[in-house]
Amino acid sequence: MDAEQRYELCVTELKTFMDSCGFTEVVVGLSGGIDSALAATMAADAVGAQRVHGVLLPGPYSSTHSVDDAQELAKRLGMHTETVSICEPYEAFARALATPCGGQLSGLAAQNTQARCRMIVLMALSNTYGWMLLNTGNKSEAMMGYSTLYGDTAGAFAVLGGLYKTEVYQLARWRNEHVPTYSCCLACAPIPQNTIDKPPSAELAPDQCDEASLGIDYDALDQILKAHIERGFNEQALVEAGFDASQVNSVLRRVQASEFKRALEPPYPSARFYS
Repeated sequence: MDAEQRYELCVTELKTFMDSCGFTEVVVGLSGGIDSALAATMAADAVGAQRVHGVLLPGPYSSTHSVDDAQELAKRLGMHTETVSICEPYEAFARALATPCGGQLSGLAAQNTQARCRMIVLMALSNTYGWMLLNTGNKSEAMMGYSTLYGDTAGAFAVLGGLYKTEVYQLARWRNEHVPTYSCCLACAPIPQNTIDKPPSAELAPDQCDEASLGIDYDALDQILKAHIERGFNEQALVEAGFDASQVNSVLRRVQASEFKRALEPPYPSARFYS
C-alpha cells in the first residue's frame, strides 16, 4: 500500500469502529508529539474536528515547545482543547507512595505513574461525556513494550496500531501535503513542522529521548521489526541478512518479553498493510 491507501484505511477503520460501538466523538491526549498529532488529525478527518476533543496534560518534565506544538495543531485543525496539569495529582501519588516504595517514588515507577495520571484524566472525560478515548500508540513501540500498562496503552481503538514509527512520520508528511477527498478538515498542513522535526520523547524524565531509551534509532529498529514480523526472519536469518547481531538480539528479547503488554493493547486497523 502507498501512503494514501494506508492513511485512508486508518481513517475508515476508525470511523467504522466508532459507528459499530455507537461513539460519535473522541477524546485524545495531545502531547505535542508526532503520534498524538497524526492520531488527532485522522480523527478530525474521520468525524470532523468539532467532534475531536484534545486534552493537553503537562507534567513535571513537559517542555514549552510540546505545549506550543499541541496548541498549534489544534488551531490548524480547528478543534477545541482543554489543559489539565498532572503535576498536582502526580505529586500526591509520589507522596502517598514514597514510604511503600522504599522512601521515594523514582525511576520507572515514577515515570509510569505520570502516564497513568494522564489516563485517569482522559478516562474521566470519556466517562463524563461519552467520548471514545483514542489510543495514540504505534506498532514499533507496542512490539518493544515501550509503553505504560494502564497508561498510554489505554483507549478503545489504536488508530496508529498497525503503523511502524517511521511510517507514522511518512503519513504525517503525506497528510501535510494532501487534503483527502473525504476529509471534514480544511487545514492543508495540520501537523506543525516542529512536531515532525524534533526528536521524539515521552517527557517522563529530564532530557528523555525515546531512541536513547530504546537503545536503537527508529530507522534501524523498524527495519529489524519488519523483517522479523512481516517476513518471518528469526535471529539467525536477521544477522545473515546483515543486521547488527547485538541489536537483533536486544530487539528480539524485548519483543518476546513484551508479549504480555501487547495482549492488553486496544484493537487497531485490521487489514494487513504488508502483503
